[in-house]
Amino acid sequence: MIPGLSVVAVILIVLVLAFILNWGLFRPITRIMREREAAIRAATEAAEIASAKAAEATAQFERKMHAAKADLYHQMEETRRGALDERAEILAAARREVEATLTEATARLEAQVNDARKRLEQDADALGTAVAERMLGRKVS
Repeated sequence: MIPGLSVVAVILIVLVLAFILNWGLFRPITRIMREREAAIRAATEAAEIASAKAAEATAQFERKMHAAKADLYHQMEETRRGALDERAEILAAARREVEATLTEATARLEAQVNDARKRLEQDADALGTAVAERMLGRKVS
């Protein structure tokens, strides 16, 4: 059996239609899909690169922040030490001043005590002489 002319025509029409669909529809769709796939790959790569750059920038920021904090803490510690040294110097100066004032006041007090003793001794001698003269009724020499 030989296929009829109508079968050959159907086969030819199917082949022509397949060729037209392939050329007019499937190839452009395939090309568009490949282009979109390439664009998606490029965008994904760009996003990965941007993400890596952002991670590096974040890490660098963290390192700089840590270094700045360490420097700040170091400066605060130096300031604290300086303040403690200054406080110690002020306290030492105040102690020296108090000791000098105390020494000076002690010396003045001892001088006043010695003067008072001398006066008391003189007054006691004079009073004793006056009492003796009154009791005796005459001048004691």
